[in-house]
Amino acid sequence: MRKNPDRVRAHTDPGILEKIDHQIEANVRFFATQSKGFISVRIDELEKEWDIERYIQMNASVLALSGVALGATVNKKWLFLSASVLGFLFQHATQGWCPPVPIMRRMGIRTRSEIEREKYALKALRGDFQKIQPPSDANQLARAQDALRASAV
Repeated sequence: MRKNPDRVRAHTDPGILEKIDHQIEANVRFFATQSKGFISVRIDELEKEWDIERYIQMNASVLALSGVALGATVNKKWLFLSASVLGFLFQHATQGWCPPVPIMRRMGIRTRSEIEREKYALKALRGDFQKIQPPSDANQLARAQDALRASAV
């Protein structure tokens, strides 16, 4: 069995993974019947969607700053909040898991790879990758340039 390179997915409950993957597949099936313009709107939404890493960073910074502010103005014991949050942030950076992750995953917050999976499936539906030369083309540089153009659309 191949190890999952996405550490958050590796630490997510299989039932939650199934729910997230099912939603991605349902979204792609829905957009398969839509116009290219409608698909483009969804791709724009996906490019703006926050992934779990961004939520964790924002959450940690708000809580750590709050702990520092409360520690400086109310009671020094509030500094334990900052220390705890920074410990969780370190744990997430090294292991891909920390206490807020299961809660955020149950809320449906996705990893960057999950967002990208939906986005690139929609780009394929929109026809972005039809612009790439077939593999039999001898000019590999042109193929690479076509691929880069198609993935940037």
